[in-house]
Amino acid sequence: MAADSRRGSPPERRVDFGIDRVPLGYQPWGKAVDSKGDETIPLVRATNVIGGLEVLTSTVDKLFTWAQANALWPMTFGLACCAMEMMASAGPHYDLDRFGVILRASPRQSDVMIVAGTVTNKMAPVIKRLFDQMPDPKWVIAMGSCATCGGPFRSYSTLQGVDRVVPVDIYVAGCPPRPEALIDGIMALQRKISRDGVMGTGRARAQDSSRQPVTA
Repeated sequence: MAADSRRGSPPERRVDFGIDRVPLGYQPWGKAVDSKGDETIPLVRATNVIGGLEVLTSTVDKLFTWAQANALWPMTFGLACCAMEMMASAGPHYDLDRFGVILRASPRQSDVMIVAGTVTNKMAPVIKRLFDQMPDPKWVIAMGSCATCGGPFRSYSTLQGVDRVVPVDIYVAGCPPRPEALIDGIMALQRKISRDGVMGTGRARAQDSSRQPVTA
């Protein structure tokens, strides 16, 4: 071992973390995919040198958006046969957990409401109450024809679309839709969150009348 030129001091050790090889704007913790194509929204804005140290800078909005889009907690709200397909999507064959989706049984712990099934007029106030109990930011997925437009039940007791009581972000077509369709709708919601962001989403929902839903 070569002796250090400075007497009484231990030899200098340098650890190479590979930071100097990180390109400008590198995003090591994942990427947010825009719905217009393969264009990515960088999580990390730039690599700066502050006090001799490499510092990755970003914005709080992009960090929160990345975390929210990859950790959606839907509320288990099955009303009819579409709920069976929603349960199947959470099983080991389709495994929603690999997308960061964890089903919750309480609106206080949920940020996504999946309305799966027929919505009656008596159930509509309950849906609105549960939606109001969910913390902001929050989103709604209408799963199946009944939740989307009433389906085959065009009667006095059936609500012709859950969007008459709560704002819907994603429509999943089918009667009932397969688990693959629901997973595609969840991925569409993730792209929507990555594109729109989450800061101020709850306050802006009631005022933004031009908000366009997405059909999966």
